Amino acid sequence: MSLFAAAALLGALFLAWRILATVDYLYPLLYEPAGIGAHIDRFGPENRYRQGFSQTTREERQRLFAEIGRAIRDQGRGLESLSYHDAQGNKLGTLLRPPEIVHLQDVARLVGRLEIAGAAALLLLALQLILLRRQRRSLPALSRMLLLTCAGLLLGALMVVVIGAKDVFYALHEWVFPSDHQWFFFYQDSLMSTMMKAPDFFGYVAAALIALALVILCLMLSAASRYTRSGAG
Repeated sequence: MSLFAAAALLGALFLAWRILATVDYLYPLLYEPAGIGAHIDRFGPENRYRQGFSQTTREERQRLFAEIGRAIRDQGRGLESLSYHDAQGNKLGTLLRPPEIVHLQDVARLVGRLEIAGAAALLLLALQLILLRRQRRSLPALSRMLLLTCAGLLLGALMVVVIGAKDVFYALHEWVFPSDHQWFFFYQDSLMSTMMKAPDFFGYVAAALIALALVILCLMLSAASRYTRSGAG
């Protein structure tokens, strides 16, 4: 059942990721609570390469974030042409510098691979359910599956807390991305990092992703349990 549990968890994370993508990973909702607007107002004028970003509106910043998200899900296409405008629609500058574009293209490739893995996990999950039903076998009790899965997630969360969320975030970047590609950007050098309030904003996204994935996982396991039990009778 370990393969089944792993496929269910990965599939739930994949579905949660796709759902969050439809609402721009809660960026509009978290804009004020996470202090993103105040953060941009503070560090935008300090940028050493791009001027005038403080003249953009909240709507423009949300549009830019959404465009970056769409480009990442489209293999990084269109990142180099993103530009920011003032309230009157006048172009103020190009948003991303070459190192930022390279990094986001790396992110796009990573996301593409993870989405393939997530879709494959759902396919594997479906095949396992069909096989169990044909063999007239049922899954373990739903409470047991949920307990084991939640215990694993809590253990992972505890490890992140002990090590430190930022340390884990930076270590993953060093492990995943090419060593000769820049992935850390000071706010004074990157409008991308400034408008995302990196890495703080990603902590909110990770929390929302896990919470939503747990809800989806519960629904998936409940449906899977009923499906196999109906065939086992």
